[in-house]
Amino acid sequence: MLEALKGQEVHIHFLDGTSVKGGVLKELDERFVKYSTEYQTLYIPITSIRAVDVQTKERERPRVGFGQ
Repeated sequence: MLEALKGQEVHIHFLDGTSVKGGVLKELDERFVKYSTEYQTLYIPITSIRAVDVQTKERERPRVGFGQ
């Protein structure tokens, strides 16, 4: 299933509650995922991943202030 996300920018959530974002899923096999950001390359064990999400659309920020 992760094979479909290869080459895309993803946000990875870990079992311990931490996460990484802003990187690209480069390579994967049955045990590890290679995840690269501008500053580092991570080799992440599949067993430590809780969820992977892909941002498909930019959220509109709520307007702040008074408008007329």
